[in-house]
Amino acid sequence: MMKAVSPREPNHMDDNRPTILVVDDTAENIALLVEILRADYQVKAARNGEQALKIAAQQPAPELILLDIMMPGIDGFEVCRRLKADPVTAHIPVIFVTARITTEDEILGFELGAVDYITKPVSPPIVKARVKTQLALYDQNRELDRKVRDQTHTINETRLKIIQRLGRAAEYKDDATGMHVIRMSHYARVLGLAAGMSESAADVLLNAAPMHDIGKIGIPDSILQKSSALDEAEWDVMKTHTEMGAEIIGEDESELLQMAAVVARSHHEKWDGSGYPAGLSGEEIPMVGRIVAIADVYDALTSPRPYKEAWDAERALDYLQEQAGSHFDPALVSLFVAHIAEIEELRQQFAEPVRASTA
Repeated sequence: MMKAVSPREPNHMDDNRPTILVVDDTAENIALLVEILRADYQVKAARNGEQALKIAAQQPAPELILLDIMMPGIDGFEVCRRLKADPVTAHIPVIFVTARITTEDEILGFELGAVDYITKPVSPPIVKARVKTQLALYDQNRELDRKVRDQTHTINETRLKIIQRLGRAAEYKDDATGMHVIRMSHYARVLGLAAGMSESAADVLLNAAPMHDIGKIGIPDSILQKSSALDEAEWDVMKTHTEMGAEIIGEDESELLQMAAVVARSHHEKWDGSGYPAGLSGEEIPMVGRIVAIADVYDALTSPRPYKEAWDAERALDYLQEQAGSHFDPALVSLFVAHIAEIEELRQQFAEPVRASTA
């Protein structure tokens, strides 16, 4: 169990002091370190490695760990190894406090991710100085991470807007509504999460989905904007927009562009194998292609077009269910229907802007 700090600890109102976790199997060693640190830090203690791992995983996590090496059960090296292998605790700096200080031990400790060593018997000024230095570095790293996250978020937002505008450029050639690629990409994210995709993968899909019809940029306007039905030759040209889209996106190491190329190539494949360009069927069709097919068609059905009025949600869902097992993955259709309330909220959130009358 966690060992309480000394009752003589000063009473700090609104205590925002950093928390230090002291790990040692000897009560006297813990008491000494607590005495050295308690005036400046909140101190928690553990008597073995198992307790240390449990305390470190609790929230709020300690900002630094002082860790003995020679302990019964799992030793300090193994504790450090497990801390650094767990994303929840990997960021916590570890200082080994030990009498075991051979060169080989030092090398091993640093390889495992420790930031420093303090030798026993400890010197209070050395403990305070090492702890202060490592906490300062920890704070600097956290601030740097925050700035990197903020900058990355800004870059990702900008990238998403560029991708959406490229997708809208292709849609405008086809007389589709301007917000179509934004709505269907959000529908795709919801469906991806429902199908078991991770948050990060679903976010990549959100960014990739707007590129699904980018290949239409290469289709002649005489075909894209033809008011009557396409003949066989024209339809063959129209079908090339899938492969053309994948070629426009190209081959790249970026996970986003790789997924965008897969979506562009596969979103017109059908569950029964009657789609294009490759005539894939069932689970041969990449999941992201199957997801985007449903999101794309649902938004097309529920949006007004020059040749039709918008369908209501019930009629559009009926169509998806009628086509489940032929056009669409039936399991994904069921998930889409189950999340229709969230889908409809998104449809309202990203509705077409009302244009002022020019009359």
